[in-house]
Amino acid sequence: MSTNPPIISTDPGDSVEEGDPTIHDARQRRAILIAVCIALMAVIASVTGLNVAQPDLAVEFDASQSTVLWFINIYTISLAALLLPLGALGDRIGRKPVLLVGLMVFGIANVTAGLATSSEMMLASRFVSGVGAAMIMPVTLAVITSTFPEEERAKGIGVWTGVAGGGGILGMYLSALLVDVATWRWLFVLPVALVLVAVAMIVRSVPNSREDSQHRFDTIGSTTSVLAVLGLIFALHEGPVHGWTEPATMIGLIGGTIAAVAFVAWEVRQMAPLLDVRLFRERSLASGSVALLVVFGVQAGIFVVLFPFLQAVLGWSALRATLAMMPMALLMMLASGLAPRVAARIGARATMATGILLVGTGLALMASLVSIEGGYLAVLPGMLAMGLGMGLSMTPSTEAITGSLPRDRQGVASALNDVTRELGTALGIALLGAVLSAGYKGAIDDHLAGVPNDVADSAREGIANAVAAAGGAGDKAPALVRAAQESFVAGWQDAMWAGAAVMTILFIYVLARGPQRANEPADDVTEAHR
Repeated sequence: MSTNPPIISTDPGDSVEEGDPTIHDARQRRAILIAVCIALMAVIASVTGLNVAQPDLAVEFDASQSTVLWFINIYTISLAALLLPLGALGDRIGRKPVLLVGLMVFGIANVTAGLATSSEMMLASRFVSGVGAAMIMPVTLAVITSTFPEEERAKGIGVWTGVAGGGGILGMYLSALLVDVATWRWLFVLPVALVLVAVAMIVRSVPNSREDSQHRFDTIGSTTSVLAVLGLIFALHEGPVHGWTEPATMIGLIGGTIAAVAFVAWEVRQMAPLLDVRLFRERSLASGSVALLVVFGVQAGIFVVLFPFLQAVLGWSALRATLAMMPMALLMMLASGLAPRVAARIGARATMATGILLVGTGLALMASLVSIEGGYLAVLPGMLAMGLGMGLSMTPSTEAITGSLPRDRQGVASALNDVTRELGTALGIALLGAVLSAGYKGAIDDHLAGVPNDVADSAREGIANAVAAAGGAGDKAPALVRAAQESFVAGWQDAMWAGAAVMTILFIYVLARGPQRANEPADDVTEAHR
């Protein structure tokens, strides 16, 4: 996203023209903030809302666990892939029109998803929802930074950050309530209602603004970035389930890698790049970005794994399963508030490393202690360690990104923060979800002797499918359900250990290359950059 001085019209009905980019009327700023936060809430709630309906979706569409993961992740993939180019497009052609078009695309796609009659229709709707979300999310923050005066900007960004963090949790609770009271189709009523409110407020209150860029839009950089994200996430999603040597997986992996290399090679040669990759020479920015990517990925992957365990293995309702997440969520929010004070005392690097170590410990605890008989109490210690660790690591990681760039480049910092969060979410769901699916499928095969072929085929697709099909197994039904639960636990352990391994690598990286304390000498690259 560019950082040139914005061209802005402070009256929502005026044409775009040069002028003071700030809004000095407190009432109008408040209306702008409420409007863009409602739009952001719709986007964030849709990232996590579908988690609570995984068993229902598997049965409704006769879908495998892998397909259900695609229902969840394809939205995040299209959002992550298009976030940078569509955010930059909004900067150029006008943030208000792009925001309104994005809301309309997002709303229509959610209506279609709620009416879906096939897996293909659901996948297409979720993909288009992500396209609309990619037009909304970066623009909401850009509206705040371009219209709020400097002394009020931090408060506006703080509210935006709170909605971005809490919106997912609130979305899960409201979605769970809708699933329990009505059906999974009502999940899509929430984002549609938020869209309608946001559109009405934005038309009335939000001014239009855009950047005065002297350079052409980076079409090649945009294309290669999209191809890189799509290819690499597809490979991570399919590799553990269907094999890394399968043609489709290899095409995604090789194609994504080539596109990523081409993106970097192109961007370093541009006067006005879509993303200046040279910024990652900055130690704090690089370590903060990597830490956020991995931590958000693990968080998203854990949500995908936890809900089927609580619902299909323990037999809990969607609302009860969501309430079971509350201790982890509350501890994460508490730790996020304490993290700045901890970082001021022991340093950002030590705080990040401590948080990462706690997340890895939590994953190891959940892998070691999980069992059907142990139920929720067996995974609670790991959840609490993860909540504390995520809160401690996320805040200093975000500050490492924003603090590494000067004030006039905070637009770039905001874009990097958004991309890192959403790309990490997509990668985490793809990797941990795929490891879970592969582990389940490998374990269930040993328990299907003597089970009718059609029932066995359904059982291989996922635990929700196995429970639904157990009635056709006759006197083997209880054994089949038990086998499916045990197989899910086996897949769960594989996913937790995979996450713990990733966190171990991140821990070592942050210790070696994390943000420096104020009294540490800067390296040559950082000194030159400053």
